[in-house]
Amino acid sequence: MADILIYLETAHGADGATLKKPAAEVATAGRALADAAGGRLVALVTGAVQPEGILGGHGVDEVLHVDGEAYGHHLLGAQSAALEAAIADVQPATVLLAATVLGKELAAYAAGRTGRALVSDAIAVQSAGDGIVATKPKFAGKAIARITASGPSIVSLRPNAIPPAEAARDATTRTLAVEVPAARVRLRDVSAAGEKKLELTEADRIVSGGRGMGAPENWNEVLDLAAALGAAHGASRAVVDAGWRPHAEQVGQTGKTVSPKLYVACGISGAIQHLAGMSSSKVIVAVNKDAEAPIFKVADYGIVGDVHDVLPMLTEAAKAFLAS
Repeated sequence: MADILIYLETAHGADGATLKKPAAEVATAGRALADAAGGRLVALVTGAVQPEGILGGHGVDEVLHVDGEAYGHHLLGAQSAALEAAIADVQPATVLLAATVLGKELAAYAAGRTGRALVSDAIAVQSAGDGIVATKPKFAGKAIARITASGPSIVSLRPNAIPPAEAARDATTRTLAVEVPAARVRLRDVSAAGEKKLELTEADRIVSGGRGMGAPENWNEVLDLAAALGAAHGASRAVVDAGWRPHAEQVGQTGKTVSPKLYVACGISGAIQHLAGMSSSKVIVAVNKDAEAPIFKVADYGIVGDVHDVLPMLTEAAKAFLAS
């Protein structure tokens, strides 16, 4: 028998702390590992979140809760102290986290401090003997690697890669006391965006634009389609480098890696660096006037045409379809 530990990341807003969307996905993967190992699934949550009943519907047996002033924001030292304390308490065979910005950093930091094997940005994980086998894309999705980690491990899972599944449990809650180390980095201020945006890495639908949009004043065509679809909006590196959009919206090798159910690429040629960040999307729709653009090689649906003609039509069609 071996227990599985999952770290559930929270989002801090005006209404307090809530679990982020990938939490249910991580819990689903953790439940499968726990069942295979004949152990429990234990979840760690930090901050001012109400832990009672968290994800019992997705298979969590016990919730460890750590709170305190240090957990008001995602400071790496405090979060790692909590995770290390939970690892020492539970002695899990495997630790799972979402491969978010914080999750990737925390997984690597904790793996180094606890001497555990690390697999980052996996899209699947399964039990194998005394360890696990994790699946992850390599070379911009051109190859799939299956990595075996024997013994204790930490695995970060790409958001949207694992469909959440219900597995009812009556989860108990326990407070975990943690000695927070002296902060090496101090948080002085938090500047939040004025408008609430869908997080790219967690979005089910994404509309992205490239240099084919022609000019920054044409970007409303991307935003209008994204709004009609209820989607997040992204951009290629060329667009970000040109100063049309902020780096936070960049999808690609030097930006964010996404795995939405729907990815609409507008005026994006499909350079290998961009494909590295979105090729694992479930359905890819490409709009480009160049019929030989590389993006069409990975697209499930392609539209050869001028984006300024096509996007308004797609926007109206999306509005009409969703309204019906």
